[in-house]
Amino acid sequence: MNLEELRTAIDEIDRQLVTLLRERARLAQQIGQEKDRLDQRVYAPERELAVCERLADLEVSPLRLEALRAIYREIISACREVQRRLVIAFLGPEGTFTQIAGRQVFGSGCEYRPLPSVADVFYEVEKGRADHGIVPIENSSEGSVRETMDMFLQAEVRICAEVYVDIHHCLLAKGPREQIRVLYSNPQALAQCRQWLRTNLPKVELVATTSTAQGAARAAQEPQAAAIGTSLAAELYGLDILEANIEDQAGNRTRFLVLGREDTPPTGRDKTSLIISTQHRAGALCEALSVLRDHQLNMTMIESRPARYTAWAYVFFIDFQGHLAEEHVRQALSELEERCLFVRVLGSYPEAGD
Repeated sequence: MNLEELRTAIDEIDRQLVTLLRERARLAQQIGQEKDRLDQRVYAPERELAVCERLADLEVSPLRLEALRAIYREIISACREVQRRLVIAFLGPEGTFTQIAGRQVFGSGCEYRPLPSVADVFYEVEKGRADHGIVPIENSSEGSVRETMDMFLQAEVRICAEVYVDIHHCLLAKGPREQIRVLYSNPQALAQCRQWLRTNLPKVELVATTSTAQGAARAAQEPQAAAIGTSLAAELYGLDILEANIEDQAGNRTRFLVLGREDTPPTGRDKTSLIISTQHRAGALCEALSVLRDHQLNMTMIESRPARYTAWAYVFFIDFQGHLAEEHVRQALSELEERCLFVRVLGSYPEAGD
């Protein structure tokens, strides 16, 4: 076929695709009505995971599997919006990695609500003013996010999903690199790009901001300013990406949690998060952790935080592989409750792929 014939064939396929997408949306609308009748949540991470995993069993060449998954993320998002437009609270302002994490989970068919603090995200979800929240919990190079952990001791929310985001920093500006006299970003981003900045912008003044997005917003207002930020921030604030991936350390990732008010059914590849507090005596924590060993539960994270209710007392945040619906997990939790001062389960949810 010649070029015109090939384009005509694509136009016909597009018409078929739209017809099928319209039918899919109508079925999603009926599913939404049934969910309302059964009082079930709109966002079902276990179902969305199953849909995306089935794509791996299909022949998609010459498309990349990740490209097809990105397409389906937006299809699912659009069909979910037909049921109800979700409100997603996230640590703002707009253009942060937290918003990127939200888009990676929910797509673009939601109302994203930027909030000034992690605590605000928790409270918006707890009070029902947002359907879900996105908060960072740990970074591969900087460790755990303490504010997030502390909020789990104060707010009644559930973890219903997790997502990993690769951290790539970009040099953003409205003018050419030669005109840059000042650069804005948050201290973490400046630290993660320190060597690149020394080599490429040694005479530029570095100014710390509360977030990468705030730095991008300031750079958008000053002709001789630049920022370190996300590609999303460049899009939102009308900046050019002068250089991408300027971080010094490759492979930097942040894990984010999706907050909700309901539990997530098992998928067969799940993770459970909980908080425990043990007696203040030698071997108490070791005895508690031995329960996980005895039930062959693989611990993926442990972190201590001050308990707040008394000086020099601590609580421990623990993640392990398994779901509350599994019998050996329930038995382990029952034994933990016997050995600990308290045990609080934060949720079981699908384990994100690496």
